[in-house]
Amino acid sequence: MRSMTGFGQASWQGDGKRLSVEVRSVNQRFLDVKLSLPRDCQGWESELKELVAGVAERGKVDVTVYRAGGGSEDFAVEANDVLARALVASWRKLQKTLKLPGAIDIGMLIGRGGDLVRVVERKAEAGADLPRIKKLMAVALKDFNAARDREGKTLQADMIGRLKTLRALHDGLGKRTKTLVPELARRLAERVAQVLGKGVVSEERLVQEAAMLAERADVTEELVRLGSHLDRLGELLRQKGSVGKAIDFLIQEVHREVNTIASKSADLEVTNMTLTAKGEIEKLREQVQNVE
Repeated sequence: MRSMTGFGQASWQGDGKRLSVEVRSVNQRFLDVKLSLPRDCQGWESELKELVAGVAERGKVDVTVYRAGGGSEDFAVEANDVLARALVASWRKLQKTLKLPGAIDIGMLIGRGGDLVRVVERKAEAGADLPRIKKLMAVALKDFNAARDREGKTLQADMIGRLKTLRALHDGLGKRTKTLVPELARRLAERVAQVLGKGVVSEERLVQEAAMLAERADVTEELVRLGSHLDRLGELLRQKGSVGKAIDFLIQEVHREVNTIASKSADLEVTNMTLTAKGEIEKLREQVQNVE
């Protein structure tokens, strides 16, 4: 069993650059993968989503890829040689025409620095970082799954404990309902005696009436189905893979049978056991929302 809640990360640093990948998820009915990538890496989204889909079947998964640094490789200084040559040629022509003394040197170009020199950002080659990011993604996803497995074991232990309680309640309901006919007969006799007095109604008639009440309150079929559902739930709780949806559906069926038993019962002990069962079922329903 694996939880839908988890976190994993991996990072690398070298050549003046730092790359990192973070994967985090919360519970959701279906798989929903969202990626946050550097602007020039948007084209990798589909490929990276496939990596996530390979390890997660349900949940809202957020993947963030960070890239920082790069040092001098991220920019370059470029000189406008054409403009510089044109300026020098023009100055020399003007100097010759006007017969001006002096030397034409770099100092004359410095004042034109904004036109002659510019700093430009170097865009990384498309896909240059993809192989390393995919490796980091694999490490982060492994860490992510390990966290989900740990959480899954905790959920599994809790749910198995609640299943054990439900099995005990199922057994108790079975034993209690078998004793209801004589119990109903006794209650009916007491009630009739209070209203009409003793001896007015024969013992045989009281037993018949009690049997009719017991028949209307019979929950044998519900108990059989409930027992079958609990057996299947036990199998799913120990099964590997994505079992959350199946468990969720089965818990609904368990709740349905317990509800029917409660609605048919006129016995306080049965009612109390079904109330306890409903409490355990509700806690199971909360836990399964986090199961993949």
